[in-house]
Amino acid sequence: MTQAGWAHELAQWLRLERTPGVGLETARRLLAAFGLPANIFSADLPALLQVVPDRVARALACPAPDDIRAQIDKTLEWAAQPGNHVLTLADEQYPKTLLDIADPPLVLYAKGRVELLTAAALAVVGSRNATTQGMVNAEQFSSVLSEAGLSIISGLALGIDTAAHTGGLRGAGSTVAVIGTGADIVYPARNRALAHRIAESGCILSEYPLGMGALAANFPRRNRIISGLSQGVLVVEAAAQSGSLITARMAGEQGRDVFAIPGSIHSPLSKGCHLLIKQGAKLVESAQDVLEELRVVAAPKVPAPKAESEPVGAHALLAAIGFDPVAPDILALRCDMDIAALNAELLTLEIDGHIERLAGGMVRRLATP
Repeated sequence: MTQAGWAHELAQWLRLERTPGVGLETARRLLAAFGLPANIFSADLPALLQVVPDRVARALACPAPDDIRAQIDKTLEWAAQPGNHVLTLADEQYPKTLLDIADPPLVLYAKGRVELLTAAALAVVGSRNATTQGMVNAEQFSSVLSEAGLSIISGLALGIDTAAHTGGLRGAGSTVAVIGTGADIVYPARNRALAHRIAESGCILSEYPLGMGALAANFPRRNRIISGLSQGVLVVEAAAQSGSLITARMAGEQGRDVFAIPGSIHSPLSKGCHLLIKQGAKLVESAQDVLEELRVVAAPKVPAPKAESEPVGAHALLAAIGFDPVAPDILALRCDMDIAALNAELLTLEIDGHIERLAGGMVRRLATP
């Protein structure tokens, strides 16, 4: 197909996507009745009225208004730039796994390596307000799984998503960030540097038009794409009402595997994972458990936890301890603290009733009312 032919065909898909009153369900009815979008826009009004209401039929039968034409021109210009892609349902590069879900997007906007959208993949999701141990788990699991060839799918949010993408970038499988804004917008802004790394070595994916801001309703909706692209979903940490449970539920409805990492009974961020396990999710304690369930061969050894680079105060030290027993030397590595200074801080926390000493010198954070 010539460049002009490609641009014309894509413009028809974009116009269909942006016609007022045409959502995914209406678009599917129109495509089933007329075939490609070009046939829809060349149909006469009586034929359109057999499929859609009068208001929508008249919008399709009339020339595209100036604002929609301007949006289409902007998108065509964006898609012509290196590394940018707009995939439609008719495109060979459109991920086939999304065709199996109930409501596949009409158009996908991608920045980076689109071949990752058709690779074997695992979604890794969890809390935005993750514990230090949760972040370490997400990054380590994702790194090993990516080294084994799985692309790590997540949502570019703070917390577990950030750790999952960071780990995924270390391996051959790399990572895909499914975002709730237009592909030309980075949200949250704190992840701008990470987003640039993903665009270079992984892929950023959105179903929303360019320029779409961070609307609250977009984020739960994009979760069906996170699970839909994946063979399974791993929930690292999640509160009882976490949005990650929505992704897990969608994964189950789509026939994907659901995995969950257990945690302390005292941690609120373990409640969601424990609920999933009670409901039939597979309990996993290592990346190897996931690889065996998915029948992926040869996972490398999980690397040691990465040390934190900045010293911490009492509040941050409690967060670094998490809710599982930890040895002081490991905690010193996490916090980049001298062991003598760490022991002084731990003594204060113990006196104040925030932690307790266990056999072997390990410390454990105590649950507070």
